[in-house]
Amino acid sequence: MPYFESPVDGTRLHYIDHGPATGPVAVFVASAYLGHEMWEYQTLPLAEAGFRCVALDRRGHGRSEDTWSGYDLDTLADDLYGLLDHLDLGGVTLVGHSVGTAEVIRCLTRHGTARVDRAVLVAGVSPGIVRSPNLPEGLDPALVRADEESFRRDRAAWFTRFADDFFAVQQPGNDVSPAYVRHLIDRCMVASPRASTGVRSVVAGLDIAAELPGLDLPVLVVHGTHDTSAPLALTGERVARLVPDGTLKVYENGGHGLFVTHAARLTADLRDYIEAGAVRTVELAGEGAGGR
Repeated sequence: MPYFESPVDGTRLHYIDHGPATGPVAVFVASAYLGHEMWEYQTLPLAEAGFRCVALDRRGHGRSEDTWSGYDLDTLADDLYGLLDHLDLGGVTLVGHSVGTAEVIRCLTRHGTARVDRAVLVAGVSPGIVRSPNLPEGLDPALVRADEESFRRDRAAWFTRFADDFFAVQQPGNDVSPAYVRHLIDRCMVASPRASTGVRSVVAGLDIAAELPGLDLPVLVVHGTHDTSAPLALTGERVARLVPDGTLKVYENGGHGLFVTHAARLTADLRDYIEAGAVRTVELAGEGAGGR
């Protein structure tokens, strides 16, 4: 199993690296509570199609080392960039889900785009969802605090209670087996209580709208119409408006778990987007070498 050490504090972080080393590179950043396994319906078919798919288990999640500290957004973003550095990756498409989108954005604003050509933000909580002076229409902080108390009291029950809404199973076509739901809840429970509450704190305090106009690369925003965890109007639509080169793709009936319910569509959209970036990189390289 491959590991590398965080450039911040030496924490051992696990990742997968699938597909040919010479293929177009996509690096996946998971949702809160989950590790690389959440991306199986994207990384496996893309790797089989010739893409290099790398996915990180953030600290305290999956097979990565559990730590007490480091659950602030800067450290998590530095961990992500440390993986790009460790593998000496270039021409990368960064793909984040939920809070993973905030890690992608902060990684880019802290470390630049020398290694990254484009980004994909899937069902993101970015740029923030909780009411603040910059987001008066956001979620009531009192409700967020009550939800945190419920989570701390019984994480397993919390995950089970919100599973149907997570996948928007009430909407047509969103069929998810009870066995898969159980599997994903079990994977969520692998994240330590400290890591889980630490990442939740990132979401509760997230307000990164001011960083979005500085993203000088193409950004694909994918969001579902029925995402109750990150309502489209507060998140995906705002991001697409604020980034200079953003494209918004709205998935009808999609919930927060559209990486499962809309897996084939998401994988196809990622493939098209990554391939377009790879072609553009080759064209630019040719121009730099005296091409057309």
